[in-house]
Amino acid sequence: MARKFLYAIALLVVMVLAAALVLRFWSKELTRFAFVPRSAFEQLPALPAGFYDRADAWISRPGVKDDPAQYLPSGAARGAVGSAYVFFVHPTSYLARDHWNGPIEDKDARFRADLFVQSMASAFNGVGAVYVPRYRQAAFGAFLTDRPEAQRALKIAHGDVEQAFATFVRQIPADAPIVLAGHSQGALHLLTLIRDRVRGTPLERRIIAAYLIGWPVSPTRDLPAMGLPACDRPDRTGCVASWMSFAEPADPTMMLDAWRAQPTPDGGGKRTIEPMLCFNPLRGATGGNAPASANLGAMVPADDLKSGAIVARAVPARCDAGTGLLMLGDPPKMGPFVLPGNNYHVYDIPLFWADLRADVARREAAWLAATAKAKP
Repeated sequence: MARKFLYAIALLVVMVLAAALVLRFWSKELTRFAFVPRSAFEQLPALPAGFYDRADAWISRPGVKDDPAQYLPSGAARGAVGSAYVFFVHPTSYLARDHWNGPIEDKDARFRADLFVQSMASAFNGVGAVYVPRYRQAAFGAFLTDRPEAQRALKIAHGDVEQAFATFVRQIPADAPIVLAGHSQGALHLLTLIRDRVRGTPLERRIIAAYLIGWPVSPTRDLPAMGLPACDRPDRTGCVASWMSFAEPADPTMMLDAWRAQPTPDGGGKRTIEPMLCFNPLRGATGGNAPASANLGAMVPADDLKSGAIVARAVPARCDAGTGLLMLGDPPKMGPFVLPGNNYHVYDIPLFWADLRADVARREAAWLAATAKAKP
């Protein structure tokens, strides 16, 4: 009996080691197998005119019942609400393989999107009204393949975001300041939106800041294409902030592969390896190093992600000059959704929730002061 038991233990050890080797050497292939859609691509028509005039086309906007963007974690104070208007584009929440573009009515995707808005867009609710559209997002698997269907899916998703933004601009006051914010796929859509719909227009002067978080931004190509500078000091307005959070040791290969598969915004061909734009939310500026004592508060989520509490001094942050990654040092305890390579993608905003809240309020104040000073 004892010998059989030892054989069983030995077999389990061999199976565990074999599984570890498979994950180590074929993790990308297994991830693609699990998430890349297998269905035929559906060329979806544009959404009907006036679609975003409907209340149910928005996860968040003034008047939405149980608005997740109005959530406040334990330990955060509401305070006075600013006069800005926030357009936030949520990250990928459609994980199924049934479609290249997630249906707006998909229940699982809607549930995850609402959680993302609660933990991410809520950081902006102190600066003004928050608008978050639902859209036919590209499936998660579209970022794991170079098949042409992936770019076609992103084009459909971007068309929805553009349509939502046009409605947003039409509904808010004509001279109101604007904050643009998005995470991951949402940040990618905003990058293109700024290039095509904001740059060189009257809207450009109204931008307090653009927070393109969780998606690589090239200082040499993306910033010039958008026509906006980096947020290189705490009081700059009309600028871009972007970061990608990794604990050490970091392996950003999967994310950078997805980024390099995207066309360059300036039409210059393939992406090249270069350090990404790195905004340090603990400093309110690009680059540099800050200790955990500078962290105003991370929103540490509950196990089910449905609530959270502010924990000050939770993490340090260092912009790595060689890669542009925002390094967190030893892996912090934020929950079970850390991606391979010590990628804290899901927690990019929650890690610095209070710092981001303070940053956007500071830039709003700077924008209002500069605008008042410029008036005759």
